Amino acid sequence: MIIIKRFPTLFLSICFVLIIIDCLMVEAYTCKPSGKLRGKKPPPGQCDDNCCEDGNFYTTYKCSPPVSSHTKAKLTINSFAAGGDGGGPSECDNLYHSDDEPVVALSTGWFNNKKRCLKYIKIHGNGKSVKAKVVDECDSTRGCDSEHGYQPPCPNNIVDASKTVWKALGVPKNDWGLMDIYWSDTD
Repeated sequence: MIIIKRFPTLFLSICFVLIIIDCLMVEAYTCKPSGKLRGKKPPPGQCDDNCCEDGNFYTTYKCSPPVSSHTKAKLTINSFAAGGDGGGPSECDNLYHSDDEPVVALSTGWFNNKKRCLKYIKIHGNGKSVKAKVVDECDSTRGCDSEHGYQPPCPNNIVDASKTVWKALGVPKNDWGLMDIYWSDTD
């Protein structure tokens, strides 16, 4: 009889401990900021969009959230073409890529020291999916300089995609720019 009366208390205590352990395990996999970067005003005519502001501090990351078969991310738009807003040639192959190619840059942690270079990922968004080749890094550790177009460091959860990726996902052109997506590595 005593065991039956204590069972609800024991059961609730065990559930509480399991929930705490689960929260701690999730916390262990959380990517935390690695520092701050002080913004500098770009020279006149050197930055058109999303420019660093003098004196502002920008968060930097050396990591990204864990990759799974359903990795949550933010899709942004970039041109990887010569003369496009992506800056220099892509880091993976030192080439420019046409806006007609399905290519992406990944945040520093997901780029993983070039380990995803020239590999394909599958992007899911807007009820559709598309395969895209990883050709560059969206630098989450540095920014606000000429090499990075005087733009702030990338957040740690970015898939920066060519126009073709946006088209393949069926996103109306006036909605291009920022969208919640999921992505995964492909075989």
